[in-house]
Amino acid sequence: MKQGIHPEYHSIKVVMTDGTEFVTRSCFGAEGSVLNLDIDPKSHPAWTGGTQQLMDRGGRLSRFNNKFGGLFATK
Repeated sequence: MKQGIHPEYHSIKVVMTDGTEFVTRSCFGAEGSVLNLDIDPKSHPAWTGGTQQLMDRGGRLSRFNNKFGGLFATK
């Protein structure tokens, strides 16, 4: 490997949105830095299967449904 072109790989502390912490290795910050997450697998609906509803008032979603709504309809 070429010398001097790779970032420093060191230990950092990651703080999840619920306050839990863990130590991992990363190129983020400096040795001992703290990374506070705004979104993590415990709180984001993509991982938790959240019940958040799409709010649409005649925008893209309505236009899509009007154009393709019956395309995949089952009989």
